[in-house]
Amino acid sequence: MARTFTVSRSILVEASPSAVYEQISRPAQMGRWSPENLGATLPEPDAPAGVGVVFEGHNKRGAFRWTTRCTVTEADPGRVFAFRVHAIGLKHPRLRSRIATWQYRFEAEGAATRVTETWTDDRRSWPTVVANAFDRIATGGKTFAAFQVGNIDRTLNGIKRELEAVPHP
Repeated sequence: MARTFTVSRSILVEASPSAVYEQISRPAQMGRWSPENLGATLPEPDAPAGVGVVFEGHNKRGAFRWTTRCTVTEADPGRVFAFRVHAIGLKHPRLRSRIATWQYRFEAEGAATRVTETWTDDRRSWPTVVANAFDRIATGGKTFAAFQVGNIDRTLNGIKRELEAVPHP
């Protein structure tokens, strides 16, 4: 079976692209929406993260917890926010490796915004059989691509629910 390296999902949010970007570009806030992320540690947690900002993401899946080191690779207000995960560990991200890239695109649709979240598997050097075996153990039987579709849907629905509950300019 061929490996899927990228999955994307979209949702329409009744808020402006700048209002949605303003929230998503603050990785410390991601734990409010993500089923796995608990937030992040950044130099300035209350400000949007710009290109080059390095942060640690705190994550959980069931009882298992881990920390990642990430670097913001794109930060174009109201248009795109992205970061690359390049280290992982239990309490401290010590194992350096290309792991994944996360990207959020914001496109105006009338007074609303189409938010597209994309996960890219950066483990290109892993043989497919090894990656698929690891993924099935780590996700309870799925590949990471299939697993991330569910995570992305839950994250986007959380963003929509929260941002539509509060009026934004």
